[in-house]
Amino acid sequence: MDWLEIAVPAQGDPEAACERLLALGAESFVIEDERDFRDFLENNTQYWDFVDDALAEDYRGASRVKFWVSDDTDGRAVLDRVRAAGFEPQVRTVRDSDWENNWRDYYVPIEIGQRLVIVPEWIDYAGDRVPVKLDPGLLFGTGDHPTTKMCLAAAEETVRPGARVLDLGCGSGILGIAAARLGAAEVTAADVDDKAPDIVRANAALNGVADRFTVHVGDVIGSASLRARLGTGYDVVFANIVADVIEPMAPYAPGFLAPDGVFVCSGIIDGREDGVAAALSAAGLRILRHDHSEEWHCYVCGRSEQ
Repeated sequence: MDWLEIAVPAQGDPEAACERLLALGAESFVIEDERDFRDFLENNTQYWDFVDDALAEDYRGASRVKFWVSDDTDGRAVLDRVRAAGFEPQVRTVRDSDWENNWRDYYVPIEIGQRLVIVPEWIDYAGDRVPVKLDPGLLFGTGDHPTTKMCLAAAEETVRPGARVLDLGCGSGILGIAAARLGAAEVTAADVDDKAPDIVRANAALNGVADRFTVHVGDVIGSASLRARLGTGYDVVFANIVADVIEPMAPYAPGFLAPDGVFVCSGIIDGREDGVAAALSAAGLRILRHDHSEEWHCYVCGRSEQ
């Protein structure tokens, strides 16, 4: 069966639009709203690496409701009623076979830095780069967020064979997995989300590095016991989070590091970089490099005494 995907402007009030559409015979709505999109990303930083520019642009200024009807007499009758009610719908035909797999066509390998490439798990990569495989599922774009790209580029330069790596706010585990693929012997990860261990272990297994991972759940800033379990002596520590977390986390960062270890932090939006830099300095860290991509910043730091 073919289906009609119908998108109608919500004029800033998606709930009211859904109520009107429901009365016209529509059902099973999906609301696409820029405010919700931004709120979701702000509170789910683990998905930043799945958001590309095209998707962000599609949500810019968006306030719409989508629903689907069968492409037959009954479905087109619903569409006619929607138009007669004053809506101006955008309509496209979706074949039944498209639902399951065609979304994958939008995912392609993404080359990062000089050595890495992020590869959707269903693609057989045969190039010269070090592949990091992920299953992005049905969520977001192609794995091209600037904060993750800067951290991955830093990983290429800082992770040595046999390194011990800590990933704070690990999300999908992409940074730790990349570190393991670059030769890290041991990766410890932590996240406040209790779903993180299953997600990280599944992605690590996809890359053949699950045996190198230990994943913890908890708040590094608020839990001294978690910090004790994480321990110290790490060659590289990643924190791809947000400025509001990095600043209060900074005092604990030196304690995680080996004497010559480095702390890589990103997720710092324009306007917050000076505050984060001050917090890092106050914590006894010296900024070795400051990268800037689009509206985001990344710092690579060592101990001040290095």
